[in-house]
Amino acid sequence: MSDTNTKANTNTKSTVWQIIGRLVTAGVVLAITAFFTPGFQINSFWALAAAAVVLTIIDYLITKFTGLHASSFGKGFVGFVLSAVVLYVTQYFVAGYTVSWMAAIIGALVYGVVDYFLPGEQQ
Repeated sequence: MSDTNTKANTNTKSTVWQIIGRLVTAGVVLAITAFFTPGFQINSFWALAAAAVVLTIIDYLITKFTGLHASSFGKGFVGFVLSAVVLYVTQYFVAGYTVSWMAAIIGALVYGVVDYFLPGEQQ
């Protein structure tokens, strides 16, 4: 019985660290994307943190319900379009985060390139 509890506790800790890792990675990638993309603006650290949370949640929900990942690379055109839409829609949930349609398209490309080269689990 003790062994079962230990495994469950380890899996829970592992899941929490995976979520934290995804949020940190999303924040770093999003900051780099906003820096290099004209028309893409994040006004503060808190807006960046909130946008990373929203992006992670939206990506999780899309993956959960459709099986598609909103990543620019690895899923082809559909992933690229989904990534641009997710970047654009996030502005409606986060104050201090603004992006135009064109910036979302360019941002999806930049986000995909930066995300591809960051170390971590590739999907």
